[in-house]
Amino acid sequence: MTEVDVEDPSEWAARFALLGDETRLRLLTAMHARPGLGVGELAARAGIGENAASQALRVLRHAGWVSAERDGRVVRYFLRNDAIVHRILHDILGAHHAATPDEPLG
Repeated sequence: MTEVDVEDPSEWAARFALLGDETRLRLLTAMHARPGLGVGELAARAGIGENAASQALRVLRHAGWVSAERDGRVVRYFLRNDAIVHRILHDILGAHHAATPDEPLG
């Protein structure tokens, strides 16, 4: 991921546009709370369908926010190491998600 110019309003607008989509935000918060889940597990935790999750993950990977690692037949998804994204998610989640680990978000 490239370094972000925090003084550039267009950088912030692009970040907030990604966060402005409920599906992507649900996936980001699910990955933040539980890194390394597959698309089916992420979809279930986020309370969305697998197709919607796959499409949103593709957008997040293209933007550089998410990485994927193959683990046998499963592709596991992780937040990229981006301090700004992590800070925003912590603020959104109020430190960490208060739900139990198996409880869907939202």
